[in-house]
Amino acid sequence: MNSTKTPLIGMTHSDLVELCYDAGVKPVHADHIVASVFRRYNSDLSSISTIPKTLHSYLAKHISMFEPTCSAEQLAADGTRKLVLQMPDGKAVETVLIEGAKRLTQCISTQVGCAVGCTFCLTATAGLTRNLSAAEMVAEVMAGQRISGQKVSNIVLMGMGEPLHNYQAVAQFLNIITDPKGMAFSPNRVTLSTSGMVPAIYRMLEDKFPCNLAISLNATTDEVRDRIIPINRKYPIAALIQAVREYIQQRGSKRVLIEYVMLAGINDSLEDAHRLSALLEGMHCTINLLPFNPYQGASFKRPDDATVSAFQAVLVEAKLIAIIRKSKGRDISAACGQLITEIKKKR
Repeated sequence: MNSTKTPLIGMTHSDLVELCYDAGVKPVHADHIVASVFRRYNSDLSSISTIPKTLHSYLAKHISMFEPTCSAEQLAADGTRKLVLQMPDGKAVETVLIEGAKRLTQCISTQVGCAVGCTFCLTATAGLTRNLSAAEMVAEVMAGQRISGQKVSNIVLMGMGEPLHNYQAVAQFLNIITDPKGMAFSPNRVTLSTSGMVPAIYRMLEDKFPCNLAISLNATTDEVRDRIIPINRKYPIAALIQAVREYIQQRGSKRVLIEYVMLAGINDSLEDAHRLSALLEGMHCTINLLPFNPYQGASFKRPDDATVSAFQAVLVEAKLIAIIRKSKGRDISAACGQLITEIKKKR
C-alpha cells in the first residue's frame, strides 16, 4: 500500500462524495465506486466502466487499493474457515469465518497481536506489534467474502487485539461497514468485544458506535480477574459492571453479551455462578459460557461438561439467559482465544 496515497477501502461514502467533488466529477460516481468495490469486492479500480476518465486519472494519482495476501487457509471439520492474511508491510493477522444456521459470521482482528495479556489467551503470548488501520480491517471482510465465495451476514470484532485500544481506526471501520450507502451491514449484526476498557465504553456511548457490545468478563472476583485479565487492576469489576449498566440504560433495547471463559478450578465453581448471578441481576444481557479451549503449553484446563451444566443451571434459576457455546474450529486452532499467526509461533 502506497503510504502517499489514500486507501480507498478506508473511506466512507461521504468521503467518496468529497473525492468526486475534488476530482471535478458528479457525486453520483461515488455510488458506482461503492457498487464495484464494497458490494462486488473488486480491487481493480481501472476496471470500473461506469466512471469517467477524469475520475480514473484522479484515482490513479491519489488513491491506492490493496488486497492482503492469503498466506494460509484452513478448513475445519465443522465448516469453520481460518485465513492468515499478509498485510502490505509483511505483518499477518488471522480472520475466521464461522458457519451457522442461515448465517455466516466473520471474526475480525483489530490489531497485530494484543497488549492486554489475558493469561488464558494464546493471542496474548504474541504481544502487540501494531494497530490495524480501518482499511486493513475492511480488507479482512472483503478477503473473507471473496475467498469463501459466501456472503458474510454478521461481523464480530473478537479476533486478534483489543478493539478499544485501537479506538479511532475501529470507529472508522464500523462507520464504513454499517454505512447504508457503503457495505450496509446492519449494526444489529455487528458486535464489538472488549476486555473491559471502561473509559472507552463511555466514549462508545458518546460517539454512538453502530454495533452491539460484548464484555469479556471471565471472573466474579477482582482477585481472580486481576490474575487472568491484568487490565482489571486498572478497571475493576465494579467499575466495569457500572459502565455496562449505564450502556444498557442509554442504549435501551440493546442487549449486551457477557462472555465468560470457564477455567477448571479457577472460575467455574457454584459460588462463582451465584456471584455472577448477583453481579448481573436485572441486567439486559445474554451470558455466553465458553469452556476453555486448550492449546499447547496452556496452564489452564477445560472444565468437564457436568461442571459447565451445573454452572449454567444456577444462572438460569436466577432468570438469566445463559448459553453454553460450542467452540467451532478447534481442530484448526480457530476457536476463541486461539488466534496467533504462524509468524509469531516461529518467533
